[in-house]
Amino acid sequence: MPELPQVHPEVTWAQRSSASDAERNYLYVNIKAPDVPRSDATLNITATNVSFAGPSKKGVQYQVSLDLFGEIEPENSKVNHSDREVELVLRKKELKEEFWPRLLKTTQKIHFLKTDFDKWVDEDEQDEAQDEDYANNFGGFDGLDQGGLGNIDFSKLGAGLGAQGGAGGAEEGESDDEEMPELEEADQKGDKIQEVA
Repeated sequence: MPELPQVHPEVTWAQRSSASDAERNYLYVNIKAPDVPRSDATLNITATNVSFAGPSKKGVQYQVSLDLFGEIEPENSKVNHSDREVELVLRKKELKEEFWPRLLKTTQKIHFLKTDFDKWVDEDEQDEAQDEDYANNFGGFDGLDQGGLGNIDFSKLGAGLGAQGGAGGAEEGESDDEEMPELEEADQKGDKIQEVA
């Protein structure tokens, strides 16, 4: 059997930090490796490195090794391997309010590494976003020795406000089109904007 061509999967990341709560001091890292069966994948997480390799059913061998900017706690990290990607929640070892300046030790620009803007919040706004992130993203994950399709976080599969547990979204039976005029009206009233923000 011929050797498969090696490809770097796209890697996206975001982070949160806390000086006092270890469970809120973590990195989100997603390795986009579609159609790699969990049974054929190799994932290694150490204090300073994350590496992944696996053959895709599409005829390529995904392979990536990430030397991290700082140390993490592999024993407190969580993994969800789906048909499309490997989602990691990596706990940062050092409790610190400041964000890491970058994911990797190297300062070189890495073409396959991107910011995950769906999960990213600015350092000074993370306290407002943290409760929601923590509840939505840790609940569907297992530790390193477990996993499988039963661990999918279904709250991420929908789109729009209605998929976020109805927080400010449309009531059951309403469409997003019906929601839009109400939002426009709320923008014109300064007191409603304060309540939402």
